[in-house]
Amino acid sequence: MSLLLAPMEGLLDFVLRDILTRVGGVDRCVSEFIRITDTLLPERVFLRLLPELLQGGKTAAGVPVRAQLLGSDPQCLAENAARLAQLGSPGIDLNFGCPSQVVNRHRGGAALLDEPELLFQIVAAVRRVVPAPVPLSAKMRLGLNDDSRAEACALAIEAGGADELVVHARTKLDGYRPPAYWARIADVRQVVKLPLVANGEIWSVSDAQRCRAESGCHSLMLGRGMVANPGLALEIAALDAPMQAQLAQPAALGWESLQPLLLDFWRLVCLHLERRQQTGRLKQWLNFLRRVYPQAEVAFQAVRTYHDPADVDRWIAAQGWNVSQNRPLTPVQQAPAAL
Repeated sequence: MSLLLAPMEGLLDFVLRDILTRVGGVDRCVSEFIRITDTLLPERVFLRLLPELLQGGKTAAGVPVRAQLLGSDPQCLAENAARLAQLGSPGIDLNFGCPSQVVNRHRGGAALLDEPELLFQIVAAVRRVVPAPVPLSAKMRLGLNDDSRAEACALAIEAGGADELVVHARTKLDGYRPPAYWARIADVRQVVKLPLVANGEIWSVSDAQRCRAESGCHSLMLGRGMVANPGLALEIAALDAPMQAQLAQPAALGWESLQPLLLDFWRLVCLHLERRQQTGRLKQWLNFLRRVYPQAEVAFQAVRTYHDPADVDRWIAAQGWNVSQNRPLTPVQQAPAAL
């Protein structure tokens, strides 16, 4: 059983990956997609999006981060994948699931799910140049406008040589609207032999249990549910622990335990992101957290009109959130500022 942290553009970047993997329970992360068009990207671009490469391809907590590539040119994707493998990425992941209109218009992400033969060509080209010990995975949705080609797409990805496939149990047309059709992942499992990971609409332990039952997948990828409840992976992992270990598991991550993580998140955002982005990123995470934490609702309402980071600093000081102010940052967290 593996619990993976999903890639989510504009949300689950290296800063939030750092924070969430400190909590525990996550076995592997996947980076935000790296868009590949018609060129071999310079090293600095890879390091900007995946600074964990400077620390053995792992977060500060020691969780591997697999680089994800997005594009439609098999040869160009292969060249960039080979370069990432040389830089020490713990694996390569291919994006066949992004539902963004901009991405799809440029023949990327979920748009490729109407072209199973191209999926095969991409996976095969990348597998040929990436060293055998480096895992190659892919993430797909059930389809573009419907799920009629889900099995064909999965078979093409398997035939190309992928080692693992994550299936987001919705089509591109479904977007992120519930429900996720976990039972369709079970259908895919009937036709492929490669390991499958279920993804989509897992917000709680009970969701995880139902997803496993309906999909037949033991391994799960967590996205927005983990952002809203940073302790979710730990809670799910506890299901698989021996009974004695389950009894020793700590209670769900409380607001008091979350405060130091919020502080460190804010410090890292201010260190690495442009000033105009900083308050928005804090409000973005608080907006997710208020699904689970009433205190996050209070915090969100307090800072939602702030645009100046200094106003946020003053509000935090007034709350007495000084638990982690003097903790040093790790080298991999400092690296992006120097690039």
